[in-house]
Amino acid sequence: METKMNIQEYMTAGVENIIRNALKVTLTNPAQSIFMTRFAAASKAASKKRQISEKEGEHIPAFLIASITSSCNLHCAGCYARALHSCEDTEPIKQLSAEEWDHIFEQAENLGISFILLAGGEPMIRRDVIEKAGNRPKILFPIFTNGTLIDDTYMKMLKKCRNLLPIFSIEGKEKQTDTRRGEGVYEKVFSAMEVMQKEKLLFGSSVTVTKENLEEVTSDDFIRKLEQRDCKALFFVEFVPMSPESQELAPGDEERTYMNKRLSEIREAYPNMIFLSFPGDEKSSGGCIAAGRGFFHINSHGGAEPCPFSPYSDVNVRDTSLQEALHSGLFMKLQNSGILMEDHAGGCVLFENRDKVESF
Repeated sequence: METKMNIQEYMTAGVENIIRNALKVTLTNPAQSIFMTRFAAASKAASKKRQISEKEGEHIPAFLIASITSSCNLHCAGCYARALHSCEDTEPIKQLSAEEWDHIFEQAENLGISFILLAGGEPMIRRDVIEKAGNRPKILFPIFTNGTLIDDTYMKMLKKCRNLLPIFSIEGKEKQTDTRRGEGVYEKVFSAMEVMQKEKLLFGSSVTVTKENLEEVTSDDFIRKLEQRDCKALFFVEFVPMSPESQELAPGDEERTYMNKRLSEIREAYPNMIFLSFPGDEKSSGGCIAAGRGFFHINSHGGAEPCPFSPYSDVNVRDTSLQEALHSGLFMKLQNSGILMEDHAGGCVLFENRDKVESF
């Protein structure tokens, strides 16, 4: 059963906080500030749509994660997408076309979904889909990218379509990043950041947080280097183990306490940046926000999944609407079974209960 907390109010407050901070950090960039002001109005209208739906008994999350391709040009150590076989080197078969993704974006906009996180594989491989996203200014599209494929054509697109926000994935400093992502990747990413800075384009970074790198990626030295490149957003993504052997790397209660403390400190110390943590403190949101509570995931073939770390689906958006997919049997069972509210050792409650999720 759903907890007593109002998840719609919780997520709406979170969205408003993100936009408020985004407006603040773009004040010195007129073009980006104008866009964010317009987006703030669009997001407010979207929030009203979700509130009306909520009163009518229809819960619409504010966020959608879209993995627009199963292809990637890198082979990062410990990649969850490759571990789950949602990212492979073989030629993709029956992936959603750019037109099909555009139809999903249109439905999302009509439902009041304000943010669609583009992932993969490597999303920049799908230039055709990103072009479609750029034509939807009422939705903000953070693009979680390894940063190695951004060229002049992409730069022109990013200048024109301010709703496209590259989020560069790094692992910490140069040694850690190149060890996991490949030699020279760190340098390529920071070169892309320098071009973005020169062109006064908004971008962010994403780091996977483990027990081993927690202190480094929340250190002043690390954050200051990103700030010097005009990075305006930093996403801390909690490591989710894909095997029992890697379980020990997942942050636990002690690490989450440390992270929450550091988040408060760095938000005060770096007012020109936005800091977001996923999944963050699940206790404050009444449990995991996957499976349509706060967001859900569409894979590259159209399957509606609880989240990227829980690749199970019983419905495909090719065969049904986005709204109907939110009522999938799997999502409903997850929301009503109490699994999303359970305490867990670290990482991901759905991964820890994968046998039960699979049975659903």
